[in-house]
Amino acid sequence: MRILLLGLLFSCFFQFTTSAKISQAQTISPDEISVEGVVRDESGAAIANATVKLILTNSITLERATDVNGRFVFNSVKTHTGKLIVTAAGFARSEQNWNLGTDRSQQLEVTLTLAGVSEQVTVTRMETRLEETPASIIVNTNSDFETTAAITLDDRLRQVPGFSLFRRAGSRTANPTAQGVSLRGVGASGASRALVLVDNVPLNDPFGGWIYWGRVPRESVAQVEILRGASSDLYGGGAIGGTVSIVTKKPQTKLFIGLEASYGNQNTPEFSLFSSGGLGKWNASVSAEAFGTGGYILVDETERGFVDTMANSRRAAINFKLERSFAGQNRVFASAAFYGENRRNGTPLQINDTRLHQFVTGGDWKSGKFGAFMARIYGGSQIYNQTFSAVSANRNTETLTRTQRVPAQVYGLSAQWLQTFPTQNTLVAGFDAREVRGTSNEIIFGNSRAISAVSAGGRELNFGVFASDIARLNSRFTLSGSLRFDRWQNFRASSSTSPLVQPSALPVIIIFPKRTESALSPRASLLFKLTDNISLAISAAQAFRQPTLNELYRSFRVGDALTLANENLRAERAVNLEAGVIASVLNGRLYLRSTLFSTEISRPIANVTIQISPNLITRQRQNLGRTRSRGLELDAEMRLTNNFTVSGGYLFVDARVQSFPANTALENLLIPQVARHQFAFQSQYTNRKFVQIGLQIRTGSTQFDDDQNRFQLNKYFMFDALVSRRLTNNLEVFAAAENLFDNRIETGRSPVVTLAAPRAFRIGFRFRLGEH
Repeated sequence: MRILLLGLLFSCFFQFTTSAKISQAQTISPDEISVEGVVRDESGAAIANATVKLILTNSITLERATDVNGRFVFNSVKTHTGKLIVTAAGFARSEQNWNLGTDRSQQLEVTLTLAGVSEQVTVTRMETRLEETPASIIVNTNSDFETTAAITLDDRLRQVPGFSLFRRAGSRTANPTAQGVSLRGVGASGASRALVLVDNVPLNDPFGGWIYWGRVPRESVAQVEILRGASSDLYGGGAIGGTVSIVTKKPQTKLFIGLEASYGNQNTPEFSLFSSGGLGKWNASVSAEAFGTGGYILVDETERGFVDTMANSRRAAINFKLERSFAGQNRVFASAAFYGENRRNGTPLQINDTRLHQFVTGGDWKSGKFGAFMARIYGGSQIYNQTFSAVSANRNTETLTRTQRVPAQVYGLSAQWLQTFPTQNTLVAGFDAREVRGTSNEIIFGNSRAISAVSAGGRELNFGVFASDIARLNSRFTLSGSLRFDRWQNFRASSSTSPLVQPSALPVIIIFPKRTESALSPRASLLFKLTDNISLAISAAQAFRQPTLNELYRSFRVGDALTLANENLRAERAVNLEAGVIASVLNGRLYLRSTLFSTEISRPIANVTIQISPNLITRQRQNLGRTRSRGLELDAEMRLTNNFTVSGGYLFVDARVQSFPANTALENLLIPQVARHQFAFQSQYTNRKFVQIGLQIRTGSTQFDDDQNRFQLNKYFMFDALVSRRLTNNLEVFAAAENLFDNRIETGRSPVVTLAAPRAFRIGFRFRLGEH
């Protein structure tokens, strides 16, 4: 509540100052002039929502977005000369000088050409072109997703080598607690070692750190940026291995409807919707998605028993947003989101479901003189239910072992200021705060009856402040530095165990002491342009990840593996070093990037095996001594023609346990769930008047499913394809196939082998009304 009250006061102040500044800006001098124009593509079609910046000779920057007709207008301009910069998603940046002379108005016409990948712009924290970024970032746009066969967002992102969930399975059928993100082989776990943001608000589950990927309707996604490597200097504890930032489409005045619907084998219907419109300065949008699948049997056919049934899922999400715009691109908004899912996890007794809702409010204000301000306030609650069972060795019988109910709440706020100075410096500063509350309530069963009730949980309070500076020293050198301080506290934590077979017995209650930790996360980067087309980049950073409430207080069971909680876990700490070469040649049509990296994590939290029996593997979350992931990352994209693009990536990573004094037998073993070799390739042919074709390949070498390197998963190969045909200006049909060759892909071995989804195909349509 303290964070919520502070956030409301901050929001009121933000909206008051925004209104005051806008009122002052509306006073127009009779001597002021106007600059207006239109932005088009090479075919002459108007480009809506392009960003137009007018940099004046007095160092003031004005900014507008083009309307649905591609037009922009700057009124109250107080100088006759300056520079015009125009950017739009999928197009190369345009810069031109203008001179109004003695005229009081000027009509400008800007033509944008298709962008090479080096000209793609990242918008997380600050706008930067990829060729000018020392960090290793991959940007996937909405047009990339339109030619991707995968039906879920996480499977679409697997085309980035190094992006993986806890296991090879995806959100289509995997338990949500296995959907944490890992990047660059830092080691997968149920909790993400990467932060996932949606419009600058965390998507990670507040209690467990995993991701509900279905919360973001695919039709609402404008762009996804994947920053590989430690990034706690800007984003805090969740970003020890990197950051995934999802940028959604903004509401607009002109009516727009985007709809995709399909049906596939395994009884898999889905639809995804984004629609927006407005009246005057008020705009609104609604996005929704529903998905269901009859699923498949997870266990390998040679090991199945009578209890093995279809693993299936049903989910639905709906998001509303209302926005009030002011001068330029200034705005305030409020949004509400609702999500629910139900899953059957492969046996009759193993099921789970989730219900959650979230609100977000905030605003953005840009001023050429004072910089850009951003503020967000968010909150939400959820309930997660799950059941666990024990399966006999022959997999013919099953016994309920526990039921679990986990209510959790989260409240948070963040604010950021950004300013670009004429001295070629860009400054960013801000803060964020969050409070999480969560409890795991369990009923333990023995001999088919409830024998005890166990409750464990607590609260977590986080606060972080950061600053970053990008200094363009000259035309060759760009120096970047960031520093962030975080402090967090776990408090009001306890556990209680109450016998149910002897109602008179007193419960056992344990009060855990208050825990407080802090972390300092610095980063230093240098970008050196050898030529206009080739750059060298080096960087060093420290990062951290604090244990989640789930890791501290909640035990869980998946199949024959029981994982125990550990209230004594401490934060993971990481040191990340990397050096790379960036090349953009052939007039920007070919983009290449290679990066050598090394990430050492001290006290990494891992599931350590403590006992093995014929029917049960018992593990506990523990802090290891130190792990190291080092390797080579290669990315390439080439636009062969305006319609045909090929791209690919390769990751070699050697991820090992460096030291673990408590169990030296684990030292020098490979980190579980990390393949040493990972490769992805995609090609897309886009002719919107005729046909679109997308092909995707991804492959990985062998990896281990356990910390002792006893259970090896075989290498895999997957081939996906999509073909679409436009029927009218508004309607196209498509057919898509995942795992087209129906290859056998192992996802787990405990020691029972579980598999990823077999071949899945679907047919559907896309409907578009208006431009966005």
